[in-house]
Parts: sequence; C-alpha cells; structure tokens
Amino acid sequence: MAQKPGIPKGTRDFTPAQMIRRNYIFDTIRKVFKTYGYQAIETPAMESLHTLLGKYGDEGDKLIFKILNSGDFASKIDSSTASRLSEGSAVPFELSRALTSQISEKALRYDLTVPFARYIVQHRHETTFPFKRYQIQPVWRADRPQKGRYREFYQCDVDVIGSKSLLNEAELLHIICEVFGRLKISIRIKLNNRKILAGIAEIIGQADKIVDITVAIDKLDKIGLDGVNKELARKGLPQESIDQLQPIIHLSGTNSEKLKQLKTVLSESETGMQGIAEMSSVLDFSKEMDISEWIDLDLTLARGLNYYTGAIIEVKSSDIAIGSICGGGRYDDLTGIFGLPDVSGVGVSFGADRIYDVLEQTELFPEDSGSRTQILIVNFGEDELKACIPIAITLRDAGFSVELYPDQVKMKKQMSYANANSIPYVILAGQQELSENSVTVKDMTEGNQSSSLITNIVDHLNNLMND
Repeated sequence: MAQKPGIPKGTRDFTPAQMIRRNYIFDTIRKVFKTYGYQAIETPAMESLHTLLGKYGDEGDKLIFKILNSGDFASKIDSSTASRLSEGSAVPFELSRALTSQISEKALRYDLTVPFARYIVQHRHETTFPFKRYQIQPVWRADRPQKGRYREFYQCDVDVIGSKSLLNEAELLHIICEVFGRLKISIRIKLNNRKILAGIAEIIGQADKIVDITVAIDKLDKIGLDGVNKELARKGLPQESIDQLQPIIHLSGTNSEKLKQLKTVLSESETGMQGIAEMSSVLDFSKEMDISEWIDLDLTLARGLNYYTGAIIEVKSSDIAIGSICGGGRYDDLTGIFGLPDVSGVGVSFGADRIYDVLEQTELFPEDSGSRTQILIVNFGEDELKACIPIAITLRDAGFSVELYPDQVKMKKQMSYANANSIPYVILAGQQELSENSVTVKDMTEGNQSSSLITNIVDHLNNLMND
C-alpha cells in the first residue's frame, strides 16, 4: 500500500503563484534595506545547541527544535540516565536537560538575531563597525500551529551593531514605515523601552522579578488583564505590587503626555529615567522623519526575550487581527556571551508569512506581483520550433520572460496552458508567418491579434505591453 504523502504540521508547500507573491514581499523588503546601506549575510539553518539555549528565556528554550546526533546516539546515554528512563515515569526537567546534552548537540535556529551575534564574534576581525546587515532566511519554532503561527517561517532581519546611537532606532522605525508603505499595509508601531519596564519593577519593589513581570505583561493581548494579574501572583508578586502596576499598564494619552506621567512615576528610578530619556530622543527623531503619527508608546509591550536592553518595537496591522508582523529592539551585550563584550546592537525582524496573510486577506497584492512568463511561443512542429528558438533568445535578451512550448500537441491544449498560467501574450509562428519573416501575436486578455515582422518583434511587444 502506497504511503500517503504529507508534511509536518506548521509547515507549508508554496505553489508557483504563491512564490510570485512571496518574492514580491521579499523583493520589496530587500530593496528598502539596500537603500539604507544594509548588506546581506546568511548563516546555517542549524547552530550548536549551546549557542541558542538560554538566550530566549525558559519559554523560548522549550520551543527550540533540537537535532538528534548522528549514528547510534542512544548507546552514549550513561547508565544512570538510562535506568531512570526505564522506570517509565515522567522525565523530570533536570533529567530531560541531561539527556538532551547527550543525544543532541545541534538545533534549528529559533531566530536570526542570536546567530547574527555569533557571526559577529566569529568574523569580528573582518568586520567594520558599525556594521549594518540584513538577512532573509527561514527559522523554526516548536510552537503549537494555529492561524498566523507556523513552525517554519521566514524572517527578514535588519540590524546595525557596534553603535549606541539612538538614530539607529529611529532609522529602523523609518524603514518599517517605508516597507509597509510600499506594501500598502496600514500599521501601528508600538514602542517601549526595557529600562522603563525595569524602572517600573524597581518602583513597585520587585526589581528581581523584572523577567517575570515582562513575560506576564507581554501576554496582555492573549490572556487579558485578569490573566496577567493571576500569572504575576503565581510568580510570587504580592498583591500590593500587582495593584501598583494597574495604573501604569493603563497609562493613556498622547506619547508626550505618557512620558510626562512616567517622569513623575519613575522619578526615583535612575534606570527608568534613562529609559524615558532614550524614548524621548527616539520620538524626537521620528518627528524629524515625519513618521511620529504611526508610533504609540505602549507600556504593555515587553516582547519577553531576555536579550533586549533598551528600545522594544512591535508592529501590528491596523486592518487584520493577526499578531505582530514586525518586531525587535536594542540588545546591548548579546555578543558578550560569545566573548565579545560591550558591542551594542539594535534591529527588527519582518514576519514575511504573516505579512503575506495580511496582503492576501486585504487583497492588497498587485495583479502582477512579480516575474511570471509573459510570452508563450506555440509549437507548430519541429521545423517551426527550430525557427522560433532565435526569436525566443532575442526576446529574452530584451528582458522578456519567454517559454517555448516543448511538445507538438493540439493548439487548444497549448492555449489552455497559456490561460492556466496567466500568460498574457502568445506568439504564433506557423509556416505561413515564417515564410513572410513575421509572427502573429495574440493578446490573451483582450482576445485580439496583431502581426509583426520578426525583426521588429521586440518593439512590437514593448508597444503592446505599454499601451
């Protein structure tokens, strides 16, 4: 019995039509990155497991896809671990971690930022700082698949490392506005600062709980305020501290009004005041760039990744409820864990798959989202096919995308092929046309035909396509 084909949950195949649309997104993003002087790099799909573990928090670590070692890895499990496994009971966390270290040394990358930090440390002697890089590659997360959330998806990252200037944050905000402006997607940019969150934790007397607080607050959209408060209580925050958080979470007004209120609330926190100063500078730059109307200061934004130290950025579609379509922030010492301390970086990541879903649901993809076959040359037989090969080469050299139909089949089948693949023009070159050194061009959209000398075919098609 033949095996039923299938793919893992949370992954997808992409048809040619879908790839045209995906490449439209990638090409749009790539063009914007290049105009700001960013350079492309790539890193391997898999990294050493120790490179990734501990960089995303406990919850993030659980979502890392680990790769089993090659060969008979099970024979390398020590007897103590093996005996505990044979008991058949649930594997405790410490045993699970010990087992993982023995059977898995590699993992699929969870994001592009940590591999980038590793790359910088390994290539620091050939890198000029500040270094501006972009990277468009897939990442993998062992998450529960659902609408808008996949286990394999592309990220389009843009980062600048080796500079602490807040101009970089503002420039990234400008890149965000330009990318989504070109894609015609209406957005809101949420902006926060990790130092402000740290200052809030200090003021409520829970500085040591900053990670627990940010992870909980970051779930506000998913579990609501009651859910956040219950999680904070489970993490050991006293009710008094949770009560103190409520008006801060619900801070309202314009960005300037929120900052003014925060200056009062955080006046006793040096860290918090530094975060406010950084936020003010970024917002001032954004006004100069004429993008401030798209930016909202949002204190509930935490993006629970441990490596953020300053600005935190998240972008939502204004028209579709689909979660974040872009996000990032400042990381001051991510390279330090790899032996290169005090190298500050900031970057954002565009979620290409969610952007695709937004464009599809809002019907914002242009009719011609990218390169597809523009011209099909009909096959009338071997002699005519040979005569058409130079015509195809001439058209391709002129920049057209051209197919020669390879098989001598009925005209109806060839025309059906052109229609099925949305090919707008068909060239007919039978014995009669070739004897006159001409071809017939059929417009598949309008249904009309025109004649052209072979020597004039490039100009003729350019005129047809530009009418």
